[in-house]
Amino acid sequence: MPTRSSIPATPRIISPSPTPSERDALEYTGPMTRAARRRLATPLPVSEEGNEEDDVPGRRRARTRSRSPVETRPTAGRRTSKKRTTKIADANTTSTDSTTAAPNEDMAVSEKQAKEVSNGHLLPPQPAGYTGWGWKDISRSPSPLGLIPIHRHWRAFIHRHEVPRKALHVSIGFFVVWLYLSGTQTLSVCPYLMGALIPIAAVDVLRHHNASFNRFYVKVLGALMRESEFTGYNGVIFYLLGAWIVLGFFPKDVGVVGTLLLSWCDTAASTFGRLYGRYTPRIRSGKSLAGSLAAFLVGVGTSAFFWGWLVPTKGPMPGDELFMFTGTLRLPQLLSEAVGLTPAQATISGGLALGVMSIWSGFVAAASEVANVCGLDDNLTIPVLSGLGIWGFLKIFG
Repeated sequence: MPTRSSIPATPRIISPSPTPSERDALEYTGPMTRAARRRLATPLPVSEEGNEEDDVPGRRRARTRSRSPVETRPTAGRRTSKKRTTKIADANTTSTDSTTAAPNEDMAVSEKQAKEVSNGHLLPPQPAGYTGWGWKDISRSPSPLGLIPIHRHWRAFIHRHEVPRKALHVSIGFFVVWLYLSGTQTLSVCPYLMGALIPIAAVDVLRHHNASFNRFYVKVLGALMRESEFTGYNGVIFYLLGAWIVLGFFPKDVGVVGTLLLSWCDTAASTFGRLYGRYTPRIRSGKSLAGSLAAFLVGVGTSAFFWGWLVPTKGPMPGDELFMFTGTLRLPQLLSEAVGLTPAQATISGGLALGVMSIWSGFVAAASEVANVCGLDDNLTIPVLSGLGIWGFLKIFG
């Protein structure tokens, strides 16, 4: 009969149950009923003779069922938790764990991976469909939590909601408005954009070839980065490149509106997509109807703000005479003649033309935010595709 000379601080649930011979070697077996003691007094014969493979030292034969004569309830819906074996446990823990270790405990693993074994504890039943903990339980951003130190300390403010990154994103739009009001020409801004793009890109390439410099880089600028940029290129590179293209190769009004759409529509899509995207249909991976609708509405408001209020009230500025949108839209001559419309009937102006232009700009902004062009960063695709869409529309109907 087992003795109770020493009782562990925390009793363990041992499964599968040990054999009678193993039970005698344990110092503590836990409380049991009288009926269980009577059954243990006359245990069922259990053959413990092994085959030739069992004679190999250090290898144990896995049992297919419990050898205990006491019937136990099934543990369906439970799973055995795992732990990393980094230190040698005390003698009592070692003797207990030896009866519950998995058969593949002694299998070799690679040098970069730690060996995982069962610790003998049973987790409470999990809900149906449980697949384990993941970083998506904390954040819906496309980056694995833990690469950038500041993201671990500010999970909601920096990692999940990206407040510093979005503040910088939005502020560039207001800086563009200030440049327009100061009379700055778009072509004069391009050299400064390229002057910032070259060193930033060079530093980004350098940090990917030097691990210590990369750690210092993300420690300083980690609040403005996504964790996917730890091993990828910084989004600022694509932001500067997209602004340089749309301001340098398109007319002034198209370039300014394209940059504003990048600054404000992308931020709105990201913010509302993370807040309400789970309640709306998904358009594609990482893009929801909530985010696209937010980009559309902000795009409509941005176009109406620039062409409907900023230019008429604060302008005209130098270079405004080269605007593609001058307040009127008309059908192409071939199309108007085909449907039998006079030039006056085929032309709209005023608030109606501004409304059509704003709706089209919002649609282009939402479509460019959703589009996946060869996996390129949306900081590059949004201004370029928006500029192309607005320029093409005004080329036909302007």
